[in-house]
Amino acid sequence: MIITFLGTGSGAPTTRRNVSGVALQFAQAGRWWLFDCGEGTQHQILRSPLKISQLEKVFITHLHGDHLYGLIGLLASRSLRNSDLSGITVYGPPGLKQYIDGIMAVSPVHLQYPLTVQTVEPGIVYADDELTVAAAPVRHRVPAFAYAVTELPSPGRFRVDLAQAAGIPPGPLYGRLKKGETVELPDGRILHGSDFIGPPVPGRKLAISGDTEPCANMIELARDADLLIHEATYAHSEVELARRSGHSTAREAAEVASQAGAKGLILTHFSPRYENDENHSLADLLAEARAIFPQTELAEDFRSFALKRKREMVGGMKKSCYNE
Repeated sequence: MIITFLGTGSGAPTTRRNVSGVALQFAQAGRWWLFDCGEGTQHQILRSPLKISQLEKVFITHLHGDHLYGLIGLLASRSLRNSDLSGITVYGPPGLKQYIDGIMAVSPVHLQYPLTVQTVEPGIVYADDELTVAAAPVRHRVPAFAYAVTELPSPGRFRVDLAQAAGIPPGPLYGRLKKGETVELPDGRILHGSDFIGPPVPGRKLAISGDTEPCANMIELARDADLLIHEATYAHSEVELARRSGHSTAREAAEVASQAGAKGLILTHFSPRYENDENHSLADLLAEARAIFPQTELAEDFRSFALKRKREMVGGMKKSCYNE
């Protein structure tokens, strides 16, 4: 999985940051998903390695403009770029379908591909053979959802060392044991493939907060996440402003990550005030978050992170699962 930030500011775009948009790319499958689609997101896509034709799903956290106003333009532009396109499913809170239908009714778009709009309810909103997407309501000024993408466990690795210790010659028997079959050796021994397979490897988990105050639902949704992307609109010195506007501070985002047992945290959705504020800077937000949760990074437009596949525990220590 590759996470690319297309917009990391809040409220309105600035010369440095666009408004909210996070791309989740599945490198091997040649497809990607988009979480939120603020104004100008399609311009950000054009400036990135992402291909709009490979966009498969869009997940909207809530219906504020800085998370939504780029959606219709993106859907319309996709029709103009290719006549042989797969469909897109857009997920979001109640009112999203009405919003899309209303705009398309007064400004016909003539999409050249199937569009499905799915109203989100708490729980699993999507599942396939490889992963699930869960949604949980969070605390904001309007109905809002956070999302968690969880990869299903993959089979454990074939333990060549155990096979060698058992005196099994390399060759076709390895393949059969790896498939879990029961085999009989020339000396009469009966061996079971399950005895030579390591434990299942847990899948990766990514949680994305959207806009929210700190809340129990966000902590639970992010439980044991390999990476939590959490809004940090304000420094904690402005916590009262965060409460009035339904947002979180950097310290609060770090507390959520710590309480959830997440392995990494990336802060995003920064107020424009920190770009030219003599008293506060984004470095201050990072410092206050790292004081509580050291594995914290700041999002930047076009900054990407690779969420690596988990490996079996080695020596009782597990390395961080993400890096740039």
